[in-house]
Amino acid sequence: MKREYNGTSALQKKGHFITTQRRLLLDLLYEAEGHIDAKELYRRAIEKDASISQATVYRSLSLFKELGLIDEMRLGGVQCYYEIKQGIDHQHLICQGCGKIIEIDIPHFQESINKIQKDHCFKVTKVELYMHGYCTDCGNKS
Repeated sequence: MKREYNGTSALQKKGHFITTQRRLLLDLLYEAEGHIDAKELYRRAIEKDASISQATVYRSLSLFKELGLIDEMRLGGVQCYYEIKQGIDHQHLICQGCGKIIEIDIPHFQESINKIQKDHCFKVTKVELYMHGYCTDCGNKS
C-alpha cells in the first residue's frame, strides 16, 4: 500500500532539525510500507549508516510519534510496531503463527465511525482494530 509522504517538511514546519539520521529513519519507515518494529528499523538503519545508535532510533521514533508523523501500535502484544501516519482508514489481521501483519480495508468502516461520532457527540482520534488468526501458510500447517 504506497502512501504519499513528506515527513522531512513536516519536521521543518514544526521547528525541528532534519538531521541525516532522522531523514534516514523517516525514509526507512516510509519504505517499509507497513509495520516495522524498532529493532528491525535499527537493523536497516545501520546497514546504511553504521554510526546510528539504538538510542537515536528510539528518540527519533518518540519524536516522530509526538509530532504525529507516525503511528505506534501494539497490535495485541507488548512489542510496538510503527508506520507512517495514515489516519483511521485501515485495520489489521495478525497471524498467530508467523507474526505477519496484513493491512485490510473494511467497507463502510469510516461511515460507521462517522455515525458513532455524530450519535455520541464524540470526536474519534484513533481507532485500533485488529483480528488474530492464521494466514494461509500457517493455517495449512495445522
